[in-house]
Amino acid sequence: MTNILLPLQITAGKLSTTEKVMKSIDSFLSLLITTSQNESISARKFGFVFNNLRFEIFNENEGVVYDSSLEEDVREELLAGIYEKKISGSSKNLNTFAAELKEAIIKYEKRLQDVSVSISYIREERQLYVAVKGVLSSTKERYRYLTTIKIWN
Repeated sequence: MTNILLPLQITAGKLSTTEKVMKSIDSFLSLLITTSQNESISARKFGFVFNNLRFEIFNENEGVVYDSSLEEDVREELLAGIYEKKISGSSKNLNTFAAELKEAIIKYEKRLQDVSVSISYIREERQLYVAVKGVLSSTKERYRYLTTIKIWN
């Protein structure tokens, strides 16, 4: 389990900011990506909506997730419009999961600016590769985070 580092530390008996801000952001993004929406009672929208689709049908050829429910009325408000989104793509295209993740990062991770996200599905590996780029708000340093998500089919 990854620990989330607060951007604070005690130095010489006084509170100061930690030097490990990038590691703290890495841990936070890992938590955001692996948490399904509606999983957190205090913040229902927190998380990555892609994880809510684990019991749906993933079409590897088309790179989309299909709704497995038989009735249109069964869909939750949270998932409305999500089945039209493409798996692979960048956050520049609004019809991708990358755009969904970018919006979540902008909302919850204020230490990053100029966020861009790209997600690529590698069929042979059955994994999604997620790349998050941005700039640290405090130092204007470039930031990059890479991770993978296993596909469930």
